[in-house]
Order: sequence, then C-alpha cells, then structure tokens
Amino acid sequence: MSNTPNIEPEFIKRAEGIVLENLSNEQFGVSELAEAMDMSRSNLLRKIKKNTLRSASQFIRQVRLQKGMELLRQNSLTVSEISYQVGFGSTSYFIKCFREHYGYPPGEVGKGSFEENMEQEEVKPHLLKRNPWWFIGAATLIILAVFFLFLNKSNENSEFKPEKSIAVLPFKNESSDSTNLYFVNGLMESALGNLQKIEDLRVISRTSVEKYRDTKKGAGEIAQELNVNYLVEGSGQRVGNQVLLNIQLIDATSDKRIWGEQYSRKVGDIFALQNEVAQKIAAAIEAVVTPAELEQIEKKPTENLVAYDYYLKALSFYYSRTIEGYKKAIPLFGKAIENDPKFALAYANISISYYYLDIIQNQKQYKEQINNFADKALLYDSKSDISLIAKALYYMYNEEYRLALPHLEKALEYNPNSSAVVKVLALLYANNIPNTAKHLKYALMGVQLDIAANDSIAKSYTYLNLSNALIQTGFVQEALTYINKSLDYDPDNYYAPYLKTMILFAKDGDIGRATKRLERAWQKDTTRLDILQEVANFHYYQEDYDNAFFYFNKFVNAKEKFEIAIYPQEDIKIGLVYEKMGLEEKAEDFFNAYTDYCETDQSIYKSASMAVKLTHEGKFDQAIKQLNIFASQDNYQYWILIFMRLDPIMKPLKNHPAYDRTMQKIEDRFWDNQKELRESLEEKGLIQSFK
Repeated sequence: MSNTPNIEPEFIKRAEGIVLENLSNEQFGVSELAEAMDMSRSNLLRKIKKNTLRSASQFIRQVRLQKGMELLRQNSLTVSEISYQVGFGSTSYFIKCFREHYGYPPGEVGKGSFEENMEQEEVKPHLLKRNPWWFIGAATLIILAVFFLFLNKSNENSEFKPEKSIAVLPFKNESSDSTNLYFVNGLMESALGNLQKIEDLRVISRTSVEKYRDTKKGAGEIAQELNVNYLVEGSGQRVGNQVLLNIQLIDATSDKRIWGEQYSRKVGDIFALQNEVAQKIAAAIEAVVTPAELEQIEKKPTENLVAYDYYLKALSFYYSRTIEGYKKAIPLFGKAIENDPKFALAYANISISYYYLDIIQNQKQYKEQINNFADKALLYDSKSDISLIAKALYYMYNEEYRLALPHLEKALEYNPNSSAVVKVLALLYANNIPNTAKHLKYALMGVQLDIAANDSIAKSYTYLNLSNALIQTGFVQEALTYINKSLDYDPDNYYAPYLKTMILFAKDGDIGRATKRLERAWQKDTTRLDILQEVANFHYYQEDYDNAFFYFNKFVNAKEKFEIAIYPQEDIKIGLVYEKMGLEEKAEDFFNAYTDYCETDQSIYKSASMAVKLTHEGKFDQAIKQLNIFASQDNYQYWILIFMRLDPIMKPLKNHPAYDRTMQKIEDRFWDNQKELRESLEEKGLIQSFK
C-alpha cells in the first residue's frame, strides 16, 4: 500500500480555514471540527488520515504551529502571547510541540540563523511587551488554571515563569517482598501530602496519578496528560531497620532530571527524610514555602513507629474506597491508636472510614463513632486538614451543612491542593448552601486538581459539574463547551443530555425546540422525575396547560406512590395548572404547600419565592417589595433571569409601574456579580479573561 496521501485540496483548505477561524479557542478540537464541517467524527478522522497521513488532532496542531511560526517571524509578540493566540493553553507545551515539529525552539525564530543540531534545553524568556492580561480573540473560552500564566502587571521587564505544577507518581517497590508495598506507598503518600501543603504549587491529586502505577508511558507523555511541568518519580524498599529511597524530580518541558538523590536511612528517621524530600523538591522548582507551611511539613504524625506501620497498612485498604476496604482498614487504624492514643491522623481516617461505610451501605449505624473519632482527631491536631475533613463529614452526615463549611474552608487553608475538600465544597455550594460563585470556583479547582481522573466516566462527571456551575453563573458558551466534553468522555452520562438541553435553551431561547428535546429525553427513560417535571414546566411557561397537566399529574402521582418530597418550589406551578383544569381543591393543597415552603426556606431565593406567592395572591406592591429585597442578594442562578420573566404567574405584575425597574435591578445585580466573579477567578489563576 502506498504511503502517499491522496490529497483533496478543497477539503484540506476548508478544514484549515475552519481551524484558523477558531485558532485562539484551545477547546476547539476534533469534535468541533467535525461539527463545523457537517461530518461525523469517524468520517472526519478517516478523511484527514487519507489526505494527510496524520490523525485529526495532529492536523489541527500542525495548523496551529504553522500559524505560530508566521506570527513569530513578525517578531512583534512574545512566545507566551503567541502560544495563547494559536490555541495552546500552556506556553511550555507550545514550546515542546514547536521544537518537535521544527527542530528548534520558538525563541530562536527571527534571530537570523537556525542551528540544525541545537542542544539548548531551555528557551530564554521573552520580555513582556503588552499588558499581561491581554485578551486574545473574542471567541476564547474559559481556560483552567493548569494553563494560566502568572505575570506581574507592574513590571514590564518581569520574566515569564511557568506555573509550578507537579505530579507525584506512584513509587515502585524495589523489594522482592511484595508485602513491603504498603510501606513504599506510604513514602509516596507523604511526599504527595507534604507538597500539597504548599500553596505556591499546584499538586495533582492521588486519584489522578494512581493510574500510572504500572504504566509504560514516558515522563513527557504523562506530564502532557496531567498538564504539569514537573514529575516526581521514586522507588524504595525497607530492609530490616533501613529505608532505601531513590527519588528524582523531572522537568517535563525538557524531559531532564533537575534534582535527584539516593537515601539510606534508619526507619526511625523516616519523618525527617520525608520532610527533607519535600523541601528539596520545593527548592528545586523555586516554590515559595511560608513559615506556616514549613511548620505543617515538619510536623511528625506520630512518635510511635509501630503505630505508624499499622497506619500505613490501613491506608492500603482505605484507598480502595470499597466496603471491604474500609472494613479492613478500620481495625488497623484502631491498632495504630492503641499504640499511640494521640495519633490524630488515625482518628481522622477511622472516622472517615465509618462515614463512608454508612454512606455506601445507606444506613445510619456509625453516627457516634464518626463524631467521637473526629473530635479526638481535632483534639490532638486541630491544624490537620484530615481532622477538619472528618468533623465536616460528621456535620454533613447530620445535614448541618453550614457547620461543615468552616471546617472545610479551614482544611483548604492547611492543604490548598486537597481535591477531596474542593469536591465537597463544590457540591455543598451547588446543592445545600446555594452560592453560584463559590460553586464555580470550587468546580474549577476540582478540574484543576483532578485533571486526569482514573476513567472516562469520572472525567465525564467532573466536566458535568463544571458545566453546571458555568451555566448557573451565566457563562453559557463555556457551559456548552464543557457539557460537550462530558458527553465526549461518556455518551451514556445519566445527567449530561438533560443539562445540555437546558444550556442550549439558555443559548438560543427556543422554548419549543427545548420542549421537544426534553420530551424525547423523558420518553427514553420515563422513570426520570427530574426530566418529567421539567417537561411539565416548559409546557407551563408556554401556557399550554393541557400538556402541562398531563406531565405534572404523572409527576405528582409518582411522588405520592414512592413517598418522596422533591421540588417543593414547583408546587405553585402545579397548583395553577390544576386550577386551570378545574381541580380547585387539589390546587389549594398545592398553594398551601408552597406557602409552607416559602415560610421555611432559608436560602437566598426566599424573597423571590415570596414574590411569586404574593403576585398570585394579587398583592402586587408587596411582591415588588420582595423582588427589591431579592435584588440585593448575591450569586443567584442565571435561571432566575430566564424563567422569572416566562412565568405565567408573574404576568399580572408586569403592569406594575415599578416592575421593569425592579427586574432591571435584579439583572444588573446578576451581571455585576458575574463581572466580580470573573475578576476574582482571574486573580486566583482559575480562569483567563474572557469577554
């Protein structure tokens, strides 16, 4: 078979043109190109391969690099500016790909000569020529902190410094005794845990690196998948009373070791060894370590090595995240506590183990153990992020969510890279203590720290959560981008198609099309009460009360059959629909239920709900007053702006002289909040400017 590509000039020209149109959009990939060319993904892959002998992703990257070369030759932009303009979120990755493609780094373009056998390992940083927050392209989408560059606005001569992102790969057991694996894993855990306490670093989570335990992939490929600039690799063994450890730090941009040592220490010196490793890694990549962080790193978990050995054995089961694993871990944590009754980490982890046993088994059996062990953990180490997590989980167990928050936020102070804390905070602010700004903040941090979860399903749900946070804060196009990524990773994701339908409605405002999509989604699975009530709502918004009743009635019957109390905020809509159908008595029951809901609601939406109730009762002045109260709230959902104006109950209020002014205040407040949120996230390095 010939290796000569079968060129179709018009096809290639069109594909190149579309890539160039979306050049600054780093998220524009194979799926987006296929959609833009009205082709299936498989047909696009086949045709590009036939015409170029490259994969579609390689083709897109080549177009980006060629444009990058063109811009570099103009000699008017820095390498970092150009990397973003041609769709590379990370400057270091742009440099790597450019060097692989052209044989020399981008910093050498425009110098008048190119050396064929250049051995230079690092590119000299360019001086900043523009405002470092310079925005590239109106179509640029949200870019996570893994790609964000921290530059000094006030100093034009400040040098570009890459983000200090690092992954600690699973250590290898060099011992022929496989039972020593738990000890080697403990060395890896301590290295990871100590580095996570440094705020100046971004440290990839344990769940993201675990899949590389037995990998044959090279350091460069792993770093690219994890979007990090540095990797820590290690191997070790325990021989009698000696610990042997080989460890090295690799710069992923050059694939070179920048620090490494071999250690032979007594087991009794294990904690000093772990602390020394963390500090030397931090020093090698010039990470700032504050005195408070150094104090946390140097803190010994226990003075009792027997207790520590039991603790490490327990962790090997604990991290399986299974019922069997927790049941095996608990007695080992107990043994650790027997040998050191002040071992805070053992108390914290046994508390967490009991919590997850109850959650997984859907029972309330271990409440006392969860609380008592969490309290002991805090007693012996109140500055441990694990102790704080344990107590927070106890409060969540009791549905005392506001009491959990300060413990979780304090845990994040002691461990700024805790993906576990970030995930819980995102869920709390999404579901239990509504705050769209904090939901988005922690959703972004979750993607940042868990960039390469173990499987595609986990990735799909991570992007689903981020997409949900984005749409709630009014970032519609960005939400659509990430819900598509969620579906790319798992087309069978249970919630993603539903969310995508809602996002598309927010984007195009076509309520008829959205209604049909929702009906089709529900017909695929008629057990989905979340979609069922939304179908009813969309007919209600169109004042199609016959169809609204059809779906609401099914929803009400299902709730009664299964004795579940969900979506109480919809009771007034159901009541109005039943009233339109002449079912006055049932309607009154729903109106009364909605009144009860309004009176007990403690969320930021209480005044908005009261406004709906008062409008229905014809108390328009009071309704406007409640809307004005709501207009002073912060960080409410974008859906409020969309659906409040569609709600038939609110129609009579539109004749009130203060209605338009009040609604404008609500909308202005939302967009002012969004602007502040965007600026705050930019400052924290969680997103790059998008307008």
